[in-house]
Amino acid sequence: MKGWLSRLLAVTSLAVCMAAFAVPAYAEKRVALVVGNNDYRNVPKLQKAVNDARTMGDTLKQLGFTVMVAENQNRQAFSQTLLAFDKAVDAGDTAFFFYAGHGFEIAGQNFLLPTDVPAATEGQEELVRDASILADRIIERMQNRKVRTAILVFDACRNNPFERAGTRAVAGGGGLAPMTQLPEGVFSIFSAGPRQTALDRLSNDDANPNSVFTRTFAKELTQPGVNLVQVAQRTRRAVSELAETVRHKQIPVYFDQMVDDVFLNGLANAQPEAAKPAEPLQKLAALPPVQRLQPQNDSVNAPIAMFSRHNGGWTVVFSIADPTLGISWRIGDSGDFRETGFMDTLDPRTRKRMPNPSVELPADTSAAVIQVRYVDTNGELQGPFPIRFDPEAALIRDQRKILDMTATSWLSFREYNGLLVYYTHLMSYRCAIREVRVGIDTAVPDKVLKMPPCNTRDPSVIPHDAQPYLKLAPVTKSVSVELTYRDGSVSEIKSFRR
Repeated sequence: MKGWLSRLLAVTSLAVCMAAFAVPAYAEKRVALVVGNNDYRNVPKLQKAVNDARTMGDTLKQLGFTVMVAENQNRQAFSQTLLAFDKAVDAGDTAFFFYAGHGFEIAGQNFLLPTDVPAATEGQEELVRDASILADRIIERMQNRKVRTAILVFDACRNNPFERAGTRAVAGGGGLAPMTQLPEGVFSIFSAGPRQTALDRLSNDDANPNSVFTRTFAKELTQPGVNLVQVAQRTRRAVSELAETVRHKQIPVYFDQMVDDVFLNGLANAQPEAAKPAEPLQKLAALPPVQRLQPQNDSVNAPIAMFSRHNGGWTVVFSIADPTLGISWRIGDSGDFRETGFMDTLDPRTRKRMPNPSVELPADTSAAVIQVRYVDTNGELQGPFPIRFDPEAALIRDQRKILDMTATSWLSFREYNGLLVYYTHLMSYRCAIREVRVGIDTAVPDKVLKMPPCNTRDPSVIPHDAQPYLKLAPVTKSVSVELTYRDGSVSEIKSFRR
């Protein structure tokens, strides 16, 4: 009896151990969805997108992925395919999404175009939005599935598919906007940079069945001992060199929010076998669920601050959820706290004078941590709470907010010895802008405006030698304008008519 019981315990222990080892193996599988759209009904057809998807599918199978291949997807089929992809992905997986086809950016958001997208014209952006797949939604779905790492590849940076001779195109850009605000654990790469077009072929004699980007990326992806960032860097270099041979500018861009290196085809060769850590091959941070971020401080009532730059320096306005009887602050971790004082008005919540929520900082204040504390209605001191002040980031954020709120003032027409269009307003807030493009009598901005460099000491002042206007032909009817901000995001195209 005792021997039988010992054997039973041994078998049970073995089964538990096997189950324990089986869970990580199941939780770290690789799943990929590749989509290629050629046969568009209402916008120009493509030639190599389906081939690109098939090539990527074969490549990913070699790397151990379970691959789903979808071709020529209309809106309904695309949604059903994404739903099937959702069901195939589990928590802890590596998820890979590849898309080849038409892509379109509207107001900084990227849309993947199904084959039945309508032929929209000026003012019909909603038609495109409603009929297309929002790229950010794909990331959100992966977050909700709690994948360990998400890789998104877009070979979709082509010309505006809605342009037609004799018509005004829908306001947006050919290709896709940069994805700069990615959550942790996400990696994305685009076949071309903003406002660049991706080559399907190098010449009419180029018989390669794949686009210039996909043929290069698929090859680099299978190189052993190369991490994902190195794959992207090598792809960017090779594609840009190939494009240069035909005098074309195409520089793939990537955005990396990985915590650790990701190797899809073995670890780096320089790592000796004995030095390998006894842990899983891929140690990758899990994507957090989609949620509202809480303040870093333990208290949900921690103050927040808004920074505004003016000629005299900085105004900092503190926002505190609790009713307060007083506010004090200091810069750094040492020194005395200074009271903000009081306003000549009563706070209806406390029936006492309202504490002044703002303070002034000199224009040359360096990056620092502002410590804020307040007295609550019980007379107890709360805090101090740290608020990080980064002058450069605050300036860009403040000017970006002003530009968004004053979009109708970006350009103005003047009649003076001919027709002029002024962009003085854009120059005044140029520190938030990386590039300004305008289009004369076209909805597609294709001309770069020259802007003076940002002067952080006096950011709103326009240099005396700058020319803040363009001379236009008297018959000009309209000017379109598009801003690329410092964070890489792209504004909605605005049209200004005389």
